[in-house]
Amino acid sequence: MGGDGGAGGGAGARGAEVGRGVDHVALWRGVNVGTAKRLPMAELRATVAALGWLDPATLLNSGNLVATTDGPVGPDDVAALRAAVLRDSGVDAAVVVLAGAEFARLAAADPLRRDGRPPTLRSTAFAQVCGALAGVAPPDVDLGDEQLVVTPDAIYQWLPDGVIASRVPAAWWRALPVPVTARNGATVQKIVDLLARRAVSRP
Repeated sequence: MGGDGGAGGGAGARGAEVGRGVDHVALWRGVNVGTAKRLPMAELRATVAALGWLDPATLLNSGNLVATTDGPVGPDDVAALRAAVLRDSGVDAAVVVLAGAEFARLAAADPLRRDGRPPTLRSTAFAQVCGALAGVAPPDVDLGDEQLVVTPDAIYQWLPDGVIASRVPAAWWRALPVPVTARNGATVQKIVDLLARRAVSRP
């Protein structure tokens, strides 16, 4: 590992300063949704392991992976990861990589978490580049009961009627300065729990 530690153009790299033997979270965008971009998780784990990422583990079937690297992860590493997945599976999908500690920090910072709110109706969209969402204004539309909070590193949503019924215009998402990859609150918590189990079991 150890590509250029700066912000990459087409590939996301988050927490690149993290040292050796630290878990990272990789989130693929838009895989295994309907019949497009089918990416078997066993194949994904094999591809990641062949690149030297250690102890890769996938969660659910939506392109969520946790693995340990032997050094910092930079944009060149993330670009190599995306290229390897394309080579092995034929699937070209954007991927966001965050240090495990950064992922857990963003999960814990969700300002829309409330008692009684189903986690499947909360969403966190992780930015491809750290800090890239600073200064982004929420959409200037009537969201009704829906809520949206933009932070420099992530966008949080409360979606009482579900993601399909969201009032946030697609054009607003497309106009963001960097791509984002979203996961619902239940998936985010499962990833946080996996990171915690791996931390406990690490020698």
